[in-house]
Amino acid sequence: MAPEYQTVEKILTGPAFQGPSKAEHVLELDKKTPDSHVPRDERLVRLTGAHPFNSEAPLDLLYNAGFITPSSLHFVRNHGPVPESTNDVLDWEIEIDGMVERPLKISLRELIEEIEQVTLPVTLVCAGNRRKEQNMVKKGTGFNWGAAGISTSLWTGFLMRDVLRLARPLRGAKYLCMEGCDKLPNGAYGTCIILPWAMDFDRAVMLAWKQNGALLEPDHGRPLRALVPGVIGGRSVKWLKKLTITDSPSKNFYHIYDNRVLPTMVTPEMAKEYQKWWMDERYAIMNLNVQSITTVPEHDSQLKIDGSPDQSFTIRGFAYNGGGIRVGHVEVSLDGGSTWRLASIDYPEDSFRETKVEELFGGEIDMYQRHLCFCWCFWDIKVSVSELANANGILVRAMDVNMSPASKHVLERVFDAYNWWYRVAIRKEGNILRFEHPVLPALQKGGWMDRVKAQGGDILDNNYGEETNESVAKKGAVKKEGPSLINPDVLNNIISHEELQKHENEQSPWIVVDGQVYDVTDYLESHPGGPESITMVAATDVTEDFMAIHSDTAKALLKKYHIGTLASAPAAADAESTSEPPGPVFLEPKKWKTLKLTEREVVSSDSRILTFKLEHPEQTSGLPVGKHLFLRAKDTNGYVMRAYTPVSSHKEIGEIRLLIKVYFPNKDQPGGKMTTLLEQLKVGDPLEFKGPTGSFEYHGNGAVLFRGMKSTVKRFYMISGGSGITPCYQVLKDIAENSEDTTEAVLLFGNRYEDDILCKSELCRFEQMTQGRIRIKLWLSGKMDQCNTQHTPGRIDLQIMDRELSHMKEGHDSMLLVCGPEGMVETAKTWQKSRNIEDFRVVYF
Repeated sequence: MAPEYQTVEKILTGPAFQGPSKAEHVLELDKKTPDSHVPRDERLVRLTGAHPFNSEAPLDLLYNAGFITPSSLHFVRNHGPVPESTNDVLDWEIEIDGMVERPLKISLRELIEEIEQVTLPVTLVCAGNRRKEQNMVKKGTGFNWGAAGISTSLWTGFLMRDVLRLARPLRGAKYLCMEGCDKLPNGAYGTCIILPWAMDFDRAVMLAWKQNGALLEPDHGRPLRALVPGVIGGRSVKWLKKLTITDSPSKNFYHIYDNRVLPTMVTPEMAKEYQKWWMDERYAIMNLNVQSITTVPEHDSQLKIDGSPDQSFTIRGFAYNGGGIRVGHVEVSLDGGSTWRLASIDYPEDSFRETKVEELFGGEIDMYQRHLCFCWCFWDIKVSVSELANANGILVRAMDVNMSPASKHVLERVFDAYNWWYRVAIRKEGNILRFEHPVLPALQKGGWMDRVKAQGGDILDNNYGEETNESVAKKGAVKKEGPSLINPDVLNNIISHEELQKHENEQSPWIVVDGQVYDVTDYLESHPGGPESITMVAATDVTEDFMAIHSDTAKALLKKYHIGTLASAPAAADAESTSEPPGPVFLEPKKWKTLKLTEREVVSSDSRILTFKLEHPEQTSGLPVGKHLFLRAKDTNGYVMRAYTPVSSHKEIGEIRLLIKVYFPNKDQPGGKMTTLLEQLKVGDPLEFKGPTGSFEYHGNGAVLFRGMKSTVKRFYMISGGSGITPCYQVLKDIAENSEDTTEAVLLFGNRYEDDILCKSELCRFEQMTQGRIRIKLWLSGKMDQCNTQHTPGRIDLQIMDRELSHMKEGHDSMLLVCGPEGMVETAKTWQKSRNIEDFRVVYF
């Protein structure tokens, strides 16, 4: 079993630090290869013969080494010979060029002198980990990784953002391309990541020159390597020589033809024949996916049943995830997946967040400043031996805190990123239980997949947790019942479609939910989302949207508005339907329409700008200034729907840009449902849109339409917090970009820290464009590192509102717009009520 860790000090006494952990000798097998200068551990399992060297440790040896892997046991992925460096490692130079203001060459010695170093624990994983299981089912293009293509080290070096700032990347740059100095058939190995990752403090992308306190070993990138936490190991370029800032992805051969997850219908033969599959950047695998592995019981180990009812056994293993997202829970099943039980999880990485050790191996430990998780965790669960004796296997699956689960079936993916449930088979031989893992790595024989295949069996049968008809019947289908929406007294009142269409209006709207008709006229003024949220869907079936967005309490309210059952749909017309070409505007208030994500920009640790291409290049969104649109996405429990205001304007053509603040889960609360789904979107993924909606519109030159009433204002006051800036931003942008608009505006913008201030440069530009008619005032409630006259410490409270909004009390030519966290909105409502400000002068988005 792996040691349990509570402190950094205890971790530093583990196997990785008990005497020399590096390999001491060049093995006989390597002396006749180009790697004759590289010492290696003979216990490593070679996956590709003698050369090039690709290897993993035996699974039990890796696990028993504990949280930090000795460098000699760290998995290795080489594409060719290991570069040999005979000079002082401190003289090693890297070049930074491309879209930078100051191209430069800099040595490791100069980096050490100029940039503060950090030491961070990071787990690296090969994208091909567990590929042999896939190859047993259907042979792909890669070699046979077992489950040990994973290792964790303490890496010391420099944050990539600090290094790149020396060269000053230019506006418009999007990618960081990295290249090593290895000599391969198609040039040096190179790849890329998006530039915002490299510049993101939380992402902690590094240039590392030490591993577990010692200089990098040749197999791991000596003298200098890139390190990209949470991402497949193939993005962490070894023997680094060049960093290039670009506006497009890397053209390197190995970036294009390696580490891709192609669509499941693409066979290896298709991939070889049609190069288009490899050229599509959407298929480049970056973040790891959630994974769990059983290590105890070990393969081919035995357990003797002693007959005692109290005899127990502890099943153990490890789990990991990508993108900095924490593994949320690990579950184990002993009945083929019919029922599951929760395992305990130990996160040794957290000891580095809580440590009193401030410096390690010459680098600062600053994990306490980061909320992302970069390391594997250990899990265990105690079960009775009698249960094991009655089981035919141990299944384990993991789910991350974003509720993304591991896959169930082997053929979920092809080529890379294998993360289906891990199964250890149990074979009973008298009073002995013998355990079999799925495969052994490389060309080694062994494992239940090898046995079943040799016996002519089907390795894709119920071993992977498929429920049989018998188990389903035994469990019974249990449907969770929510509140009833039906008044049984009116069920027999049949309402025709013609009658329903008469109520497609704002005065007496009817809606349909799950085949039942509801007259919601009396609820218009009470609806928290405003009457337009209802009237825009009058006389339509809103079942999916209603169920996605409303709580059980809100659903229960619908029962009293139930008026009858909708008649069966009329027969479809015989004439063929023709789809109309896309119109000049995209949004439709009663119809969900789909767009694909075309670009994803990381603005800060928790903020993103997502760009979606419209249906044609000349199309506009059709979203008036001040209104918002609905987004809809599907998770495992159904649809999730939320309202957002884009940062792109209604005048822009060809695209919609959304500014999203991601609400990550923490110890106090789960993550935001919609932002979690948006955070998981990859380029090319679809998202549904509908709108416009909202009760406020700004028509320019002070003209507003609010709750159906037109008026004119001379000045806007705005209170925003965090990502609530977007509707106010739209109004400010429209004022600033219209030279004839003389409307004034004052924005009170609250955030925790300076890095949280969204759209800051654009807001400053609006001030300059209007020569002060737009004024931006910033409050920071978090700790301010230094005095800054542009920022005021503290929260926006009643006293601040009283002072800054004084003009509102003097006349009726101004309007207040409010959008932000719940506490800020409640404070604004308290201020409005105490100062007797009329409702028609205050908009709560």
